[in-house]
Amino acid sequence: MSQPIVVVDYDPTWPEVFERLRAPVWRAVQDFALAIEHVGSTSVPGLAAKPIIDMDVVIASAALIPLAIERLGTLGYVHRGNLGIEGREAFQQPAHLPPHHLYVCLQDSVSLRNHLALRDYLRAYPAAVQAYGALKKRLAQEHAHNIEAYIEAKSDLILSMLAQTGFETEQIAAIREQNRAKP
Repeated sequence: MSQPIVVVDYDPTWPEVFERLRAPVWRAVQDFALAIEHVGSTSVPGLAAKPIIDMDVVIASAALIPLAIERLGTLGYVHRGNLGIEGREAFQQPAHLPPHHLYVCLQDSVSLRNHLALRDYLRAYPAAVQAYGALKKRLAQEHAHNIEAYIEAKSDLILSMLAQTGFETEQIAAIREQNRAKP
């Protein structure tokens, strides 16, 4: 049986945890990365979330991916490939660090734009934060051991928020498919 899905109330220490995780990664990639963004639900004040920090290392070109893999490897990160999402490379975290997901994203990728748009939308609309948080808590109970069902069940709300940020119909459809295929 899979690990249970746990969604907790917002923890005001999450930005601090992000900064602690970010610092060594930035030192390793600062000569070629453009930024490291705190994304996902833990990046939105007041939003209930799975207590797992999401971080996107932003790079300018796919030609830099091998260098990113090498540098992150020196910190103990293991490259997992793109997991079916173009423009984004996933990494398994070192076991000794707080729970987090680390991605290397191309600056012009739909994946990065998706992460930033959703984060920024939620930061701007407190009512959306409350609605999304309540939905996530309910779905975590309904689908406690089925992450695919949990992700699929929250997709309509996420995609409606992305549509309000200017994503085109084709991009919304592609994101829906990626969410279905996400491991």
